[in-house]
Amino acid sequence: MSDETNRITRLEEMLAYQAKTIEELSDQLAEQWKIVEQMRTKLDRLTERFLSLEEQSLEAPAITRPPHY
Repeated sequence: MSDETNRITRLEEMLAYQAKTIEELSDQLAEQWKIVEQMRTKLDRLTERFLSLEEQSLEAPAITRPPHY
């Protein structure tokens, strides 16, 4: 009976350890996902800004001869 009790105790300890590890990994994954979403938002804003600046530069007047010629 003692061997069975020890075996069950070890299995319960292992299960508790695995459950704790899974919870920690889940928390880390959720935190990483938040960071990815923040970076995606920043990238979208930078892309919009770049495209806006690019459009502005295309509307610049044509290059003409300098007035001193």
